[in-house]
Amino acid sequence: MEHRPDEHAAPGRGNVWHAMPTEGSSSAAAVGPFPYRSFLAAVERAIGTPDDAIHVCVADDAAVALVDDDEVRFAGPAHLTDYHAVIGAGPNVLAEGLTEFGGRRFVLDSLPEEELAVVVAAVESIGADHEISPDESTAVLDLPSTYDDWLMSIGKKERHEVRRKRRRFEAEFGDITVVRESADAVREFCELHRTSPGEKGSFMTASMERLFVDLATDAGASVHRLVCDGRTRAAAFGFETDEGYFYYNSAYDPDAAMASPGVVLLSAMIEDQIARGVAVFDFLKGEERYKYRHGARRRPLARVEGTIP
Repeated sequence: MEHRPDEHAAPGRGNVWHAMPTEGSSSAAAVGPFPYRSFLAAVERAIGTPDDAIHVCVADDAAVALVDDDEVRFAGPAHLTDYHAVIGAGPNVLAEGLTEFGGRRFVLDSLPEEELAVVVAAVESIGADHEISPDESTAVLDLPSTYDDWLMSIGKKERHEVRRKRRRFEAEFGDITVVRESADAVREFCELHRTSPGEKGSFMTASMERLFVDLATDAGASVHRLVCDGRTRAAAFGFETDEGYFYYNSAYDPDAAMASPGVVLLSAMIEDQIARGVAVFDFLKGEERYKYRHGARRRPLARVEGTIP
């Protein structure tokens, strides 16, 4: 049976996450759920990280989780974790955490600009040789105050495409409804995801499905479904926070592919998030063109790697 730490248990093995915050400010803005206990613990469970490889470091009202793997890294591997950041302010907690691994190589990735400054300060304070390099970027849409303003911002051609695809979809399948759900819809989302062609369809293994269920149950993820005549034609899995929406994954019904259900759902979700009054719609990592056609800007990320003295 897969072990799941109990948040209320006494500190020690089996409760390695007890000191890691579930909320609070981070040293980089608009990073969603990714630096916090609920997300990180679910991811590390999913990939089978042993408890004794996880090190939660707390100092000066700040916290960070490190993993002693082949290299020392932030908890949450890069292919599942879009941002890394220290909880609380200042580099001291990271510096103290790294000194536990003298002589080891470290790779600290997925760093927004503000977090890069914190990480560099930490590694310089312990005298670590290090290099900085570009990492995979995220794509962030800054949301205006109205949906019409967003349509105007993306230009005439893309505005026409958004409207045309919505009309075509409704002509083919009828009126749409976007339904927001939490854990109850995750299994359906995963089944829909498995119908995706190629590598995307093979991503949703049994362990990944358990991760997505845990993220909905423990880390506040939600599923938005595009429903027509009682059938889900597209679905998005992501995180709503006070700062914005973080678009983690998506899937669509292949029987509706000719009518662009993903684009129809996406524009409806952008409209919903504008109505919610948040600042950003974050498409997260990946260079897919549709993100920039919908008005996103590139948010550069960096990595810092080197050796701990």
